[in-house]
Amino acid sequence: MNESFSKLKFAYAFAILIIMAIVGAVLSLIVEDYIILISVLGILYILLLIILLNAFHKYIKPIQVASKTMGELLKGNYRARVHHPFNGSIGDLSRQINELARNLSELSINEQMQADQLKTVIDNTESGLVLLDEKGYIHLVNRKFLSMFGGQQRDYVGYLYYDVMRQTAIHRTVQETFLYEKNVKKSITLDKDTRHMYIEVVGAPIFTERKLLKGAVLAFYDITDFKNVEVMRKDFVANVSHELKTPITSITGFAETLLDEGLSNPEINRQFTEIIYNESNRLQVLINDLLTLSKLEQEGFTLSYSDIHLITIVNEVLPAFKQKIAEKDISVDTSISDSIHFIADQEKLKQILINLLANAINYTPEQGKIKIQAVESEDDVHIMISDTGIGIPQDVTPRIFERFFRVDKARSRDTGGTGLGLAIVKHISELHGGHVTVESELNKGSTFTVVLPKNLDKVK
Repeated sequence: MNESFSKLKFAYAFAILIIMAIVGAVLSLIVEDYIILISVLGILYILLLIILLNAFHKYIKPIQVASKTMGELLKGNYRARVHHPFNGSIGDLSRQINELARNLSELSINEQMQADQLKTVIDNTESGLVLLDEKGYIHLVNRKFLSMFGGQQRDYVGYLYYDVMRQTAIHRTVQETFLYEKNVKKSITLDKDTRHMYIEVVGAPIFTERKLLKGAVLAFYDITDFKNVEVMRKDFVANVSHELKTPITSITGFAETLLDEGLSNPEINRQFTEIIYNESNRLQVLINDLLTLSKLEQEGFTLSYSDIHLITIVNEVLPAFKQKIAEKDISVDTSISDSIHFIADQEKLKQILINLLANAINYTPEQGKIKIQAVESEDDVHIMISDTGIGIPQDVTPRIFERFFRVDKARSRDTGGTGLGLAIVKHISELHGGHVTVESELNKGSTFTVVLPKNLDKVK
């Protein structure tokens, strides 16, 4: 267009020269005085120059400005505008160009906002996402995918999937998605931070409006928690089965022996009857603990809160252990201020103390020591039960609150433990909005600390 403007300028100049030549020739025939002739020609030149400049500013310059503005718009600069006020058709053209620029600017802003929103959604989704074209090249990876597999976007985008993703299950997922043109699901396992991460991979084909395969989306779901829950469920069922089987087997065996012997030997009868009674009692304790855990884990379970004095609850619990304490000659020292009181479920707090005291007594040798103490802060109460028992090895301390976990399985069963006591303590503490911790040293003893909030508004 600029070339056209140059040609137009040249045409105007050439026309002026021709006109001036014609006028000069005519005047030379009419006017004999060269001074007058030159003056007339000068005036004509000035007039023609004024006409030319007016034509340039009125027609050529507006077209140049409009052309320059359109060029900026084509480059993507939607802020460009025609700022010169023009009249007539040129003015209408300028206004239309400005309107077009505003529309393009609004469209660009909306597209950028939508792109930013889409990127935000993709990056913050809980699933890893990978976009592939029909040739297998990666066009997009989101933040969750990078957190699972590591690396940066530049390590994946622009590469073939099988060059940057080494898992054969992913390769099969992509290949089957393209081959069968339907959703394909696979599972992979990643080793990350010294633990196993279980990933479910779903491949989904992408089609054009004409039903032609355009590419595929790979979605990566972290199912580690589900796997762990499944493992825990299986372990729980196996442990419950084993724990129930042991006393039931004893009861059945000794009952059959009594029947076979015909109840003829009173001493054996009494001995076997005591064993049956003890095993039945153990079975009952196990079932009660299972029911307690089940109740605590039920959705919607609520505690019955009241204002309680800790020393009163401790004094109500201790008499239940009087016989066992006397049999093992264990000294129990209580150091709790009368002023400590807080909001809690009284019966559940008793259960915490009973379970922790039972553990301390069972695992403390004869003539050992147990200390019950409590301190309070502005917001919390710390209840500590210490013993001089066998202690817990450091490597198993993190697992001590798991259901059915036992440091010494044989000793636990001998003492009548179910393996659920500490799990119940943990659940009750957390229901109160608190927590429980343990510090232990092998062959020197353990200290269990239960931290509970003092006020109801601190409870989760």
